[in-house]
Amino acid sequence: MRNIFLFTFICLLTTIHAQVIDVSVDPTKDVKPISPYIYGRNNNFPKESYAASLTTAQWTQLKESGVQFLREGGGNNSTKYNWRNGLSSHPDWYNNVYSESWDNPVKLLRDNMAPSVTGMWTLSLIGKTAANNTNNFNDWGYNSSQWWSGTGQNLAGGGVVNPAGGNQATVNGNPSRYLQDWNADSVVGILDHWRNNLGIPDSRIRYWNMDNEPEIWHGTHDDIVNANLSPETFMQNYFAVAKKARAKFPSIKLVGPVPANEWQWFNWMNRNTTINGRFYPWLEFFIKRCAEEQAASGIRLLDVLDIHFYPSESTPEQIGQLHRIFFDRNYNYPGANGLKSINGGWDNSLTKEYIFGRINDWLTQYFGQNHGIKLGLTETDVNSNNPSVVATWYASTMGEFMKNDVALFTPWSWKVGMWETLHLFARYNQTLSVQGISSDETSVSAYPSVNDAKNTMTVVLVNRSTTSTQSVNLNVSNFVVQTPSVQALRLSNLSSTETFVSHTNNALQQIAVNFSNNTANLSLPPLSITSITVSGRILTSTFEKDATEPTIVPNPTQGLLTIKNVEKLNRFDLFDVNGRFVRSFQISGNELSLDISDLHKGCYFAVIDLGGIVYHKKIIKL
Repeated sequence: MRNIFLFTFICLLTTIHAQVIDVSVDPTKDVKPISPYIYGRNNNFPKESYAASLTTAQWTQLKESGVQFLREGGGNNSTKYNWRNGLSSHPDWYNNVYSESWDNPVKLLRDNMAPSVTGMWTLSLIGKTAANNTNNFNDWGYNSSQWWSGTGQNLAGGGVVNPAGGNQATVNGNPSRYLQDWNADSVVGILDHWRNNLGIPDSRIRYWNMDNEPEIWHGTHDDIVNANLSPETFMQNYFAVAKKARAKFPSIKLVGPVPANEWQWFNWMNRNTTINGRFYPWLEFFIKRCAEEQAASGIRLLDVLDIHFYPSESTPEQIGQLHRIFFDRNYNYPGANGLKSINGGWDNSLTKEYIFGRINDWLTQYFGQNHGIKLGLTETDVNSNNPSVVATWYASTMGEFMKNDVALFTPWSWKVGMWETLHLFARYNQTLSVQGISSDETSVSAYPSVNDAKNTMTVVLVNRSTTSTQSVNLNVSNFVVQTPSVQALRLSNLSSTETFVSHTNNALQQIAVNFSNNTANLSLPPLSITSITVSGRILTSTFEKDATEPTIVPNPTQGLLTIKNVEKLNRFDLFDVNGRFVRSFQISGNELSLDISDLHKGCYFAVIDLGGIVYHKKIIKL
C-alpha cells in the first residue's frame, strides 16, 4: 500500500495553492486570423547610407526574432521628409535639417529580409518639406550638440536662442529659409520612385502612415502650424493625398490618423470638434468625415485606424493591466483622462476606456457592417525597465491583439525582455487565434492559436502576478491532444541585460507539461510567459465526443493489464513521463491484455487511438 501511494504521489504531484485558476481552450470557437504584422518594431535600419547597415549580430537578431513588420518613418521627423533631396527637418532639435534617405532602409529591407516581412513609411500631410541644410542653428558651436531643455526652440532659419531654456526662442527662425511647399503630387511621388525606379515590390511597401500625430502639430511643428488649424482643413489635406495615393497604388493600405496619446484620441489640438452644435471627439470626427468623403467620392480612404499610446502608469501592477484598455469594456482604467471629455464637457465618472472597442463601434456606425477597416498601435512605451514586467505587458498586448484581429503593432521603445517575447510569439504561435478563457483574467490569460490545418495548437499562458506562482488547470475542449507529454517553452525571471541572440541562443526555458484526457496542471512563476504546443486534431462530431472511453485495470499494476472498450482500436502506444516512446501493442476483439512486467517502476502514459478518437491514460507500474 505504501508503494502504491508513493508512485501515485510521484505521478500526480503538483504545486498546491489556495486557488486554482481554470483555463479553458476551445479551437472551434472565436476563430480569427492573426495578423503577422502585430509582430513589428520601429526604427530598425539606419537612414544615412545603405553601406551603414547593421552588424552581423544585429542582422541575426532581427531576422531570427521572427519580426514581420518594420515601421521606418521615424515619428516626428517624418512629417517634413523630402524624398527628392534626401532631407528631413527635425522638430525636436531646433528644426535643423539633416540628410536622411528612406531609399536606404527600403533597399535594406528588400535585399536582406524574408519576402514575408513588410515595411511602413509616411505620407506627409502638413504641406511643407525640408529644402536645405544651410540655415541650421549651430548647435555644435552653442553647446557641442548636447541635449538641454531648449532643443525644441525654433532656431533653424536664423533664430536667436533663449539661454533660459524651454521651447520658446528669443527670436524664432524663419521657416521659409529651410522649408518649401510640398503638395499632394510631390508627397505621393515617392510611390513612383520606389516602385518604378528602385523596383521595390508592392508587397514590401503596401502600408503607409498618413503622417504622424497631427493633432499636436501646434507643439511639434509650431514653426508652421498653430492651434487655429481646423480639423476640417487637415481632413482636406488627408483626402487629397489619400486619393492620389490610391490612384497610383490601388492596393495601398492607408493608415491614419495616428494620434499621439489618450488625450489626443478625443481632442484635436486640445479642443473638441463641434458640428451643428454637436461635440465630436477627434477620432469619431475623423471616422465620420472619412466615411462621408468615401461615400461621396467612391474612393477607399482608410484601411487601418492607427493610434499611439504612452501611458503614465509606473507600478508593475498597473502596467500589468494596460492591455485591458483596448477592448475590455468592464475595466476601469485609472489613467482615463481625455475620455472624460468625450461628450464635450467633463465627466469624471467616465473610466472605461476600451478605445479599440469604441473605434470599432464608430467604424460600424459611419461605414456600416463589413467595412474591412482594421486597427493598429504603431507607437507605445511603458514606464518600466524591469525585463519581466516589460515582457508580460508586451505578451499580454500581443495576445489581446491576436484575439481581436488587430492588424499592426510596433512599440516605439525597445527594452530588454521584448526581443525574447517577440521571438516566442512570432516563431512559435500558429496562424489562427481561438478561444481561451481564464477564471481569473486579471492574473492569468490564455492566448491559444491553431495552424491552418487545425492539427497543431499553441497555448500561451501569461502570469502577470508580480509575487505569486499561479496554479493553473488547463482544459482543452474539442481537440484531441495526441501526445501526453510535451516540452513547453517559458520566459521567467529575465536578466537585466539582453539575452536574445538568435533562434537557438536565447533565454527560453524548456519545461515538461503532461496531459491526461486533454487536461494539464501547471505552476506558472510570477511574471512569466509559458508557450505550450501540442499536436492533435479538432473534434467535429457528436459521436467523437460521446464515444465510450477505454478503461485500464488494475491500475496501478505490477505487470498485467486489461484494457476494455477498445473494439475500434487503431493503436495503443506507451510513453514515459518525458514523452519518449516505449512500445506499441496490437489488439483483436473488445479487450487488450498487456504484460508490462519488464518495464521499470514508475509512471507511464498510454495513447489509445479508437478509430481517430484519441484518449490519454496514466499507468502506474509498481
